[in-house]
Amino acid sequence: MNTMTTNIKNLFRLKPVPIDDSKDDTVTFQMETNSESTEENRKRSYHENGYRDSTRNNGNHTALSICLDAIYSKFQNEEKELVEKQKKLKEPYLNEQKNKETEIKGLTVSLDNKEDQLKNIGEDIEAVQDKIEKIKFEINDLPRNPETYNVKATKGASTKFWIGLIILIPISLYLFTFYISTSYSAFFKNFDTTGNIIQNVLDAQAFNKAWDEGPLEGAFVTLIPFVFLGLGYLIHMFGENKSFVNYSKVALLFIITFVFDAILAYEIESKLYELNKTFNSSPFDLSIAFTKNQFWGIIFAGFIVYIIWGLVFDFVMKEHKEKDKIKHEQTKRQQDILVYQEKIGDHEKHKEEVRTAIGGIKEMIAKAKGRIEELQNIIDGTIIPTKDYKLYASEYMQGWITNINERIHSQKLVEECMERYNANLKKVGASSDSQNTVYMSIL
Repeated sequence: MNTMTTNIKNLFRLKPVPIDDSKDDTVTFQMETNSESTEENRKRSYHENGYRDSTRNNGNHTALSICLDAIYSKFQNEEKELVEKQKKLKEPYLNEQKNKETEIKGLTVSLDNKEDQLKNIGEDIEAVQDKIEKIKFEINDLPRNPETYNVKATKGASTKFWIGLIILIPISLYLFTFYISTSYSAFFKNFDTTGNIIQNVLDAQAFNKAWDEGPLEGAFVTLIPFVFLGLGYLIHMFGENKSFVNYSKVALLFIITFVFDAILAYEIESKLYELNKTFNSSPFDLSIAFTKNQFWGIIFAGFIVYIIWGLVFDFVMKEHKEKDKIKHEQTKRQQDILVYQEKIGDHEKHKEEVRTAIGGIKEMIAKAKGRIEELQNIIDGTIIPTKDYKLYASEYMQGWITNINERIHSQKLVEECMERYNANLKKVGASSDSQNTVYMSIL
């Protein structure tokens, strides 16, 4: 046994190191030689331990499992003592940790920018909402204070318009009734002595009687009020543009209306005169008509009311125009609200995108921090290179199997021991499909 030990020592005894003038090269050569020698000694030590443990336990496969666990613990302790090797093994993890920390700094800056962006979007939404509220207030306030918003419209135009329209409707009905009755009495009715003057002039059944007499008579008395209303509308339209020509046209229309009323009054008064004349009565003419109260009563009952209708109609149209100015401004503001609401929708969509991006960044930061913690655990612990462990474990197994082959000669026991060996490699993460992985254990 002493002879074998001596031979092993002689086998790994270093050769004399040549010394030359280059000090650095000598040191390097010595370090490399020492490293190789240490590695070979370590392998030899595992081989011898395997042979010895197998001898002590008669190659028992159950004992092998316990011994392999002890060998792995020994290997861990040895790796822990190899400071330079551990430092080299941990270097990739340190670099990855630094990269993750740099990544977190970049993500944090990006997160701050996104949060500032989210805050700015929120402020933009609030600003747009304030504008919408302001516009809504203007819409409600415009009819009361149009001059505040540089709208050239009369205050309270809407109220005046409706009052004027309420007055205009019954006057229009009166004119329809008056002109239907007077036109029928003037052109189609036969007066008799049984009725009084009012019944002969204003016939309550004029409309029905005219249509009973024929469609021509019915259409005439039905449509003639529209002629007067059309004249009133033309008077209003000509009065819109103030000029001498338009004033002349307005005066001419008033004259035409007066003349038409005079014709109706003349025809009615003529029939009344013929109904009551005697043999001594003079033929009816204008000079006689001018002296009759009924003649002037018919004219003023139609023409004066017509003038009143025209003035009210003109007033209603002007107020409607003023009302339209306000309504136009209100409509414009309603359109502005729709535009601002669309803008809020765009902001909300952008806000949701930023929120999603913030969530993604936070998730990436959390993953990076988790990875840093994992790396720190690896750095704080002992890194076990499984490829190296398998190398030394195989040396141990060679020693174990050598003893079996030399002393026991049992192939079955060899196979059982190999099964326990492969199970141990799988247990510590050194199986054949993960030779380049590392196993970390905190001691």
